[in-house]
Amino acid sequence: MSRRKRILFAISDTGGGHRSGAQALHAALLQHPQGRDIDYDTIDLITATGLPLLRNAPKLYDHLSTRWLPLFNLFFQLTNGRRRVDTIAQIAYLTAQRNIKRTLDEFKPDLVVSVHPIANRFIGHARATYTMPFRFMTVVTDLVSLHTSWGDPDADVCIAPTHEGAQVLIDQGMPVEKVVYAGFPVHPKFTACTFTTDMARHVLHIDRERFTVLLTAGGVGSGRLRELVISLHQAYPAMQLLVVTGRNAALRNELQRLNLPEHVRIYGFVDNMEQLMAASDVVVTKAGPGTLMEALVMRRPVVITEAVGLQERGNITFVLDRGLGAHSRHIRDIVQSVGDLMDPEHHAATVARLQDAVPRDGAQRIANIIIEQLHTTPPTMSRQRRSTTLMDLPRWMRQRDHVDESRRRMRLFSVSIIEHLRQQSRNPFQWRYRIRRKNRKSNSNS
Repeated sequence: MSRRKRILFAISDTGGGHRSGAQALHAALLQHPQGRDIDYDTIDLITATGLPLLRNAPKLYDHLSTRWLPLFNLFFQLTNGRRRVDTIAQIAYLTAQRNIKRTLDEFKPDLVVSVHPIANRFIGHARATYTMPFRFMTVVTDLVSLHTSWGDPDADVCIAPTHEGAQVLIDQGMPVEKVVYAGFPVHPKFTACTFTTDMARHVLHIDRERFTVLLTAGGVGSGRLRELVISLHQAYPAMQLLVVTGRNAALRNELQRLNLPEHVRIYGFVDNMEQLMAASDVVVTKAGPGTLMEALVMRRPVVITEAVGLQERGNITFVLDRGLGAHSRHIRDIVQSVGDLMDPEHHAATVARLQDAVPRDGAQRIANIIIEQLHTTPPTMSRQRRSTTLMDLPRWMRQRDHVDESRRRMRLFSVSIIEHLRQQSRNPFQWRYRIRRKNRKSNSNS
């Protein structure tokens, strides 16, 4: 009896979008005729590296995406370049490679599907270094403003969610033949939801006649949701509001204490977002790709309130260029944009443009590619050249026997960094021995 094929999804819980993408693909694969004969697993590969900062990436991202956003944008800009990404990834991999190899060896995958940009090069380096026999593909979960780390030439296939994203990957150096446009991995339950607006409101036990707006601010409930709810209710007292606060329990309790009328519903973290969207006339959300694409797949006009990070700014352009909604930064302008969509003609025209704006079956398309990759022979990997050893070092960096192992590894690691930078530099430098300070004075006096 032959062994069942194995698929490993590599993610990181930095925001909810990456895990949601993996879950969407898993659900789509289970609907595929061959999908139930496959074993699946999901691993937070970034945390598994054990590296400082990276092992605390989920908690750190929550702070960066809310209180430290300028720092997050600065980091995005400083690292966004092919040479910079390759160098940083190589340095990190030199320290984390054993943890990465152990993680991959535990599952022994036939195919690794990465839905996080930082994980990509770790997987590619490990496969090349240890000649691991698996296929490797990436599924991009940003829309347009893609960081260079998404396009890893070592991947066998790179799935782009939009035509614009595919062109960005190619412009950044990804081989054209490896880039495939297939849409965004939205969970199949959104495609399968056939509720009319009236049916969805009946299931949710809400008013069937009122103009209804769904407000959400991501899994952590970030943004100015409290002020927006109050302003919308004051401007349009008869409007029905469905407010999703995500995991932000403090915000949910605060809104509930406002004693708003019954047609302002406050929810925490929900797993029936497709029903809430089906019951709504407009979705108000930040520019996160996950919720944004779910709304577009449900053919609901969107009002974007903010972009969390530079990687989300292209999402705003994506919506505005196609006339699929509006973007407003200030509370009063958001309220006005929602008011504009209350006009029946304006709303109907926006819904009409939504019909062919994005594919509804992106997850199913990607699932077909995954099955195809799973049954394709892995590429033949040749073992990379050996790493730096003690005899490659200058004499002053060679280690004596009495020095402990951790210091020896750190010294080798430092030399590896220098050697890599020397090879990457346009003006290669050579090792130089500095004259010791105590000898300089004697030399100058002579």
